Formats: sequence, C-alpha cells, structure tokens
Amino acid sequence: MVRKPAASKSAPSNTSKDELLKYYRDMLLIRRFEEKAGQLYGMGQIGGFCHLYIGQEAVVTGLEACAKEGDKRITSYRDHGHMLACGMDPRGVMAELTGREGGYSKGKGGSMHMFSREKHFYGGHGIVAAQVPLGAGLAFADKYLGNDNVTFTYFGDGAANQGQVYETYNMAELWDLPVVFVIENNQYAMGTSVKRSTKSNSLFGRGEAFGIPGEQVDGMDVLAVKAAGEKAVAHCRAGKGPYILEIMTYRYRGHSMSDPAKYRTREEVQKMRDERDAIEHVRELLLQGKHATEDELKSVDKEIKEIVNDAAEFAKDSPEPALEELWTDIYAEDLPQGSAQEHA
Repeated sequence: MVRKPAASKSAPSNTSKDELLKYYRDMLLIRRFEEKAGQLYGMGQIGGFCHLYIGQEAVVTGLEACAKEGDKRITSYRDHGHMLACGMDPRGVMAELTGREGGYSKGKGGSMHMFSREKHFYGGHGIVAAQVPLGAGLAFADKYLGNDNVTFTYFGDGAANQGQVYETYNMAELWDLPVVFVIENNQYAMGTSVKRSTKSNSLFGRGEAFGIPGEQVDGMDVLAVKAAGEKAVAHCRAGKGPYILEIMTYRYRGHSMSDPAKYRTREEVQKMRDERDAIEHVRELLLQGKHATEDELKSVDKEIKEIVNDAAEFAKDSPEPALEELWTDIYAEDLPQGSAQEHA
C-alpha cells in the first residue's frame, strides 16, 4: 500500500485557485473518460485489450503541469490518461479505442499504438519497457538539436525489472540526456505484488549505480507530484542529465478489463478509495479553502461528463477504416536533405 503522509489541510500558499481547479478538472476528465471506456468495452465497442488509468490520475496531471511546449512524453499501454493530460482530443482518443476512422491512428492502432505529433505524444507501447530506450532516444534528439526540451518516459514497477531499463540508464547518464524516467509504481505490475517480485527497498534507488539522482513521491497527491516534477525538469533543462521519479500510486481496476484482480482484497482497494483518492484530495482543498462550492464542482463534473459522452457518440458515429487503409502508413517517405530539424 502507498504510505500515507501527514494530512494536508490546505494547499501550499503558492498554489492558486485556478491551478487547483485545473488539476481537479484534468483528473476528473481522465477518470470519467476511463469509466466510459470501461463501459464501451463491456458493450463490445472496444476490442482487444483495455488498460484503465483509474486511480493514477495525479501522476500524469502533476507532471504535465511542469511541461512546456516541445517537451515529449512516451509511455506504456496504460496510456489514455497521458493522452488526455497532454491535450489530445477526447474524440480522437475514443474513436481510436473503438477502431474508427476518426481516431488518432485512423482506427488501426487502438490503445497501444496511438500517437500525436502535434502534442508530442509518442505512444502507447505494448512491449513491456520497450518505450524506455525510445524515450532516451527522443531526449538524445533534443540534446543533438541544442534545445532545452525534456522527455517524460513513463513505465511501471513491473517494467522496472527489465534489463533494457538499466542499459538505458547507463547511456542516458553517460550522455547527459534530458530525460525524466517516471516509474508509476502502482504496487502490482500485471498482478504480482512488488513485495514478491522486487528485493530493492526502492526502485528509483537503482539509478544510484549509474549516478542518476531521484526520489520517491506520493502519487496520490497531485501537488507533491508537481513539486517533484519541477525539481526533475529543472535538473534536466540545466544539462545535468537524467532524473528518476518513483511515483507511488495505485490502480483501482485490474491490470486490464479481463483481470479479476484476485491478488488483492476488495477491502484494500476500498480503503485506498476512501482515504487516498487523488481527486477527492483536491476537491477537499477547493472546498476547505473556499475556492469553490459544492454546486460549482457538480457543474464541473456535469461539463466533463458531457465532453466524455460527446466523445463516445463521435466514436460511434465515425465509420470504420476503409479497406484501402490497409496499405497506408506502412512505409515512411524519404525526407528531403537538410530537413532533420524540421521533422524532429
């Protein structure tokens, strides 16, 4: 279980009403979107696998609050929250999940192969930990081009045991790459408790062997995530190389929609929902600080539900890809010489 910090009665003095409302809205959008995706999966509208982000919303919301235009992000297959947090259109995301032409990959990629060059989102990857070296590669490109962009490379506690992660740590530190390695430690990987699969006291501490600094963060507190993210991003932008954030979070649903999650008790999940829910934490800060009323927050929830329902209707109305789409996007066209920076 995530260790519970001292209860916070109020938001830090440097956190404004508008910031809190934005975090609340962004996390609620992810929660409601994922709930709708789960419903559509149960109705047979979404095929294949479906991995929901419910419970982990504070991680990507807090880190996106630290990002600037040009920063990149890459993650695993539990990725719908990351897409929404970086500004991708809920309509396009839902249409892709349902295999429709209006999706970000024209309905051919689904959850695991969805990208947005405009929003600098580079997937969604189905092979465990495969995105980690790719994230370092994105960071290498930015260093090569001489800008101060940062790449957020997300992976889970299960992926943290893969060898390619440590090969990547070595090269990232050797070349001082501007990459924030984000370990979303939700305690159970695919279904095995960290206590049964990992001997280390911490996962971020493994970076010490390569000289990479890092820290463990309360991932059920969006403000704590943001504070740690700002520190990590500043480290990378200053040219000091990579940084590791092990963010202690918790998923309420199974690993995927087909996972009954019998490896933990219902009481454990309910206790986390009752005592540590990230959205409820911000909701309480807004109410206690008199930044919003109950009615105003209900209005936000209503607005979010309308956005999500609209995305679902858009997906249902969007046609399936034409057969000709089988032959598109297979080969990349040759880029003209001298255009590397233009297409980076």
